[in-house]
Amino acid sequence: MNAYNISRLSFKIATQQIVRNYAFKSDLKIKWVRPEKIPSIDPRKSGDCAKLPPVDPKELIREFRKSKELETADEMVRSLFELGNNPKYLTTNHYRDAFIKEVQRHPLDYGSMEAKLARMTATIRCFQEHMAQHPRDKMVKVQLKELIEKRKKFLKYLRRWDYRRFEWILEKLDLIYKPPPAKFHWITRKESLKKLTDIHCEKLRQAKLDEYRKTLEEQQIPFLEDAIKKLEFVRQEQLDLDIPVTVTLENIDDYKKRLNELKELREEAKLKNENEQL
Repeated sequence: MNAYNISRLSFKIATQQIVRNYAFKSDLKIKWVRPEKIPSIDPRKSGDCAKLPPVDPKELIREFRKSKELETADEMVRSLFELGNNPKYLTTNHYRDAFIKEVQRHPLDYGSMEAKLARMTATIRCFQEHMAQHPRDKMVKVQLKELIEKRKKFLKYLRRWDYRRFEWILEKLDLIYKPPPAKFHWITRKESLKKLTDIHCEKLRQAKLDEYRKTLEEQQIPFLEDAIKKLEFVRQEQLDLDIPVTVTLENIDDYKKRLNELKELREEAKLKNENEQL
């Protein structure tokens, strides 16, 4: 590139108007707020609609509920075998048993698909309550994510091979199954602002149309009254000049009928508005 071309290019760059065409700011005062990001462990995303039912802390551990010695034991000794005075995992086992009994096929069913889903659901909800109190517990968070994904795979399998049982288990466990989207779409600010601008313009257009319609409706009664007067005048002039009459009485009566109907509708609408305000 010679010196002439370099000087010409530098002159062109210096005189060219620089236009910024990115990160534009709308003058329509349209505010866009980024949608809230819901974590995968949240019940709104995992599909767990119901919360865990309250458990009596004085209830005995499962292994000692039928113990005859505890029925006559001292209160201090009995408290050692209550759920409220024992580790949390025993309460989780209590919820697992309760959930499994709701869906098991027979009293000894602990390995069917329904029993597995009930066990996982009870554990997931216990973990979710734990994460609500201790949001920084990373170990439980990882376990909860893995368990939710595993339950999704089980539900997907059951949905494919036995849809009636799939619907039944969702109703029993109060779950919502959310299949993954067929196509992922990332939400961006620019695209969202374009959509909001289109909605804003559509609202403006509709507002102007409504205003214009209201103006036309207000002019309907004066227009009909004026049309009736002109038709009567034209008919009378034709009769006086003894020329063919083009305006018949039926035409005038038709306009009068439309005027009376319009006045009645306006009166009914006015009374209705007054009653609603009262």
